[in-house]
Amino acid sequence: MNKAVEEYNFFDPEVIESPFDFYRAAREEAPVYRLPDTDIYFVSRYDDVREALKRTDDFSNNILEKLNVPLKNPEAEAVYAGGWPVADTLLTLDPPRHRVYRSLLNKVFSQKRVDSMQGYMAEIVNELINDWINDGEVDLLNRFCVPFPLHVIADQLGVPRTDLELFKFWSDCFASRLSGFADADKELEDAHAIVSFQRYFMDKVDQLRESPEDTIISDLAHARIDENRLLHPEELLSIIQQLLVAGNETSRATIAGGVLNLIENSNECKRLRSDLSLIPNAVEEILRLETPSCGLWRLVSRDTELAGVQIPEGAMLMVRFASANRDEAVFQQPDKMNVCRHNAGENLAFGRGVHFCLGAQLARKELEVAFTALLARTGNWRLTEGKNNLRHWPNMILRGLEELHIQFDKVQ
Repeated sequence: MNKAVEEYNFFDPEVIESPFDFYRAAREEAPVYRLPDTDIYFVSRYDDVREALKRTDDFSNNILEKLNVPLKNPEAEAVYAGGWPVADTLLTLDPPRHRVYRSLLNKVFSQKRVDSMQGYMAEIVNELINDWINDGEVDLLNRFCVPFPLHVIADQLGVPRTDLELFKFWSDCFASRLSGFADADKELEDAHAIVSFQRYFMDKVDQLRESPEDTIISDLAHARIDENRLLHPEELLSIIQQLLVAGNETSRATIAGGVLNLIENSNECKRLRSDLSLIPNAVEEILRLETPSCGLWRLVSRDTELAGVQIPEGAMLMVRFASANRDEAVFQQPDKMNVCRHNAGENLAFGRGVHFCLGAQLARKELEVAFTALLARTGNWRLTEGKNNLRHWPNMILRGLEELHIQFDKVQ
């Protein structure tokens, strides 16, 4: 028997792990639902999520102060004090200021430039597959899903591939800081990692200001805004951090989640294998089902209403993309995978409006290249017995599998 929406605790790790019954209850009973004992309003329906994203005057991205909650570990606070403060740039600013920073990167992620990277991406994925293609079994998460997007974003930023393990560690620590589930010990580990990240990249910026290169970081190091000034360290670090995390966490999660979906839906996998031209649409369907950025926060700027619910100034919205992407009013049989779904591309995995994901086209291209190579070179996917817990990292914002071990047949 299905539970009523008030019987769920959104902050319960088990609800975060398997949230879909809660999402369904919220959409049916209270699509703009005030989470008990909080000032958080949970927005679960597709149309309401889209409306909230459009209303930047009512629902602000200027949320940094709200998110800076006290840490459990005072030692971690002291470590952060030795680095640079977090600055508002891309994700935590409203128009028109937001456009100042976004304009610095628009050309980097243009469709034309991303399309030109297809061959380069194919070389990376085929090199990765070559390392295990003859084994018949692979830790796909760590030997493919993680390194592929990390290679791409590291190359684009202009940092050496020899430091990929370090970049993954830093990215994981940023994700942990964002998760809402880090204990005191993890907070301290994350703090040391994040300050190390800051020092590494500021050293890189200093070098590039002396000797420019054709890379994103070099472009940012020399970019000028406002009255022709260079970006401050905290601005640079904020942008680089967002590129590093968004540039690999979400793609790796979507590739892994997509493979698992195709294993669990063998008929859809068979359909896709028989016609690889379906891959772009299948990618949209995988993005809809996986929604690796589950939702984002908004700050209520003034007393307002959404879907008939009165919301006071100062409250927070949790705009839940993952629920909107399973809204029965938009997607027929939303919990079922359909690689030919006619409106899969209407998913909100990358958001909408002025904060539509800057790297959406890059991510889509990565996913298309990854699934094309995997499907062309390996077949008969199945989960390796005894090696998969099929659980996700505990995180209120990001969703990704902890592990994915598969067996396969080499396609001759």
